[in-house]
Amino acid sequence: MKNRDSAVCPLPDIGAHVTPGPAGQLDWVGMEGIALPVCFDAGDGNAQRSAAKVDAFVNLVRAEQRGIHMSRLYLLAEAHLDRNPVDAPSLEKLLRAFLHSHEGLADRAHVRIRFDHLVRRPALRSHNQGWRAYPVSLEASISEQGFQFELGTEVVYSSTCPASAALSRQLIQRQFAEDFPAGHPLDHASVLAWLGSEQGIVATPHAQRSTACLRVRYAHGAPLQLIALLDRVEHVLGTPVQTAVKREDEQAFALANGGNLMFCEDAARRIQRALENDAAITGFKVRVAHHESLHPHDAVAYASGGSLDRLEPLLPSSSNAA
Repeated sequence: MKNRDSAVCPLPDIGAHVTPGPAGQLDWVGMEGIALPVCFDAGDGNAQRSAAKVDAFVNLVRAEQRGIHMSRLYLLAEAHLDRNPVDAPSLEKLLRAFLHSHEGLADRAHVRIRFDHLVRRPALRSHNQGWRAYPVSLEASISEQGFQFELGTEVVYSSTCPASAALSRQLIQRQFAEDFPAGHPLDHASVLAWLGSEQGIVATPHAQRSTACLRVRYAHGAPLQLIALLDRVEHVLGTPVQTAVKREDEQAFALANGGNLMFCEDAARRIQRALENDAAITGFKVRVAHHESLHPHDAVAYASGGSLDRLEPLLPSSSNAA
């Protein structure tokens, strides 16, 4: 009965009608936060399935058209992302399908996919391992200028303040001068015990958890190597946060922090230099934030390289989560 009624009385399509109000072209129309599963290979050959949030858009060039066909965008995204591992070629194919489904209505399309990717990380000294979840944002657009693809991610690391370290060393020197006055003989055992005591090490520099937000544009045809990018950035930063930690790992981490003092400016320049030397990357933006333990505010630095059209400030990936 329902099929017979539908054949006799087609369902109304109000969106296809002429707009009853002011006419005008629209930059983007679509949906944000579509829940879909995606399959992603981070460059190690092990494709991982993750729960993602997808934003799908086209523009609307026909000024008198009231709306687009949002259900078409949803169904195309669901079909393409379910069948194909997500990468630059698969997203270009999806965007072309968006435009084909809106022929005559749109000439630009955009998609953004956000999810977490798990990477197995070894401990610093012990034989343990643990998982790190890295936020990933894949953005692709197609227009008369062609296809563009960008990868966003975030690295969390520890930063020890150089100024605080210098001030702490001065206080330790002052305490040493008080406890071991000049002209008095020094006893090796006493000094060694002093160095291992809270009385001797009277001050420690402040360190804080810090984040580096990255957005990179890859050259056409370049492979998508998320893990290689993460490894390169974590290597130049020197003190990425850890997963499984025994006492020997914590001691190794303390040693690494002590030999790796940095301001946010230092961290931004290290990443900038590392990405500039990657031939597969044509443009990038970096935002580093040291979430100060001394202040209630953050110390932040930005860096960039190559050509990247979007100039708005980067935000932490967690703030973009739906």
